[in-house]
Amino acid sequence: MAVQRRFKRMLIEVQDDVHLLQLGEMEIWDGADLALLRECLFRLISGEGCAAIVVDMRYVKYIPSGFFGMLFDWHEKHGTWFAMTAPQPNVQRMLWFRQFFKLNADGLFEMSNESTEPPVPSEQESVVKQCFTSQSV
Repeated sequence: MAVQRRFKRMLIEVQDDVHLLQLGEMEIWDGADLALLRECLFRLISGEGCAAIVVDMRYVKYIPSGFFGMLFDWHEKHGTWFAMTAPQPNVQRMLWFRQFFKLNADGLFEMSNESTEPPVPSEQESVVKQCFTSQSV
């Protein structure tokens, strides 16, 4: 049986010691949303000893770049297990997501300690590299 509680404007659903964090149907998260998540994670992990967290990403099309780094820091420092519900394609294309999240048997994207795929240079990086290597110095 799931237990629901609120943290500011976030809904937290707890089932089998897994905390599902839901910010609602917002498509764009900004710095204030990231600060809210950081505060919530601090309370759950440091204050309550929570070891498993799922972030609901179904509606999210844009997130600040620090989001994945923040999760990875908590994962490395505290051993917290993180997963996400399936995010929108824009988020799935982000480098951090492609490198450190893998679809598991439960249909969640689970964070891994190690990169799941090597970084692929962007088209712009390839053009810049080609320009510098083709010029004689």
